[in-house]
Amino acid sequence: MKSYPEALDLMLAAWNASDPTEIRSLLEKALDPKVRFVDPTIDVSGIDGFEQNVHEVRSKLPGAVYSRTSGVDSQHNFHRYHWAIHQHGKLLISGFDVTQTNEQGKVICVIGFFGDIPDS
Repeated sequence: MKSYPEALDLMLAAWNASDPTEIRSLLEKALDPKVRFVDPTIDVSGIDGFEQNVHEVRSKLPGAVYSRTSGVDSQHNFHRYHWAIHQHGKLLISGFDVTQTNEQGKVICVIGFFGDIPDS
C-alpha cells in the first residue's frame, strides 16, 4: 500500500506519455490549476505552463524515460523522492523533487533539484 497521493504517479506518467491529449488529461488529474513548477532551468505556474515545459523537454530529449528511483517520503502534504531521466538506456540526469499537495491530493508545487547535494 502506497502512502503518498496518486497525483505523484499521474504526474510522472505525464512525463512518459507521448500523446498530447493523454499528457493534458494526466496533468489535469494530478495538478492543482495554480501549480508551480521550479527547477534550475524554469519557474512556471499553472497547468498550461507545466504542460508546455513537458512538451519542450520531451522535444529536446526524444525517447527519454522518466522514472522515480526511490520511495516517496511524505509528511504534512510534502513529498520527497529521487528521479532519473534515461535516454537509450543511458542516464542523462538524476535529481530529487520536493512536492507539495493540497488537501485533495493534487500537486500544488514541485521544486526540483539536479544531481546530488553538494558536500559543502
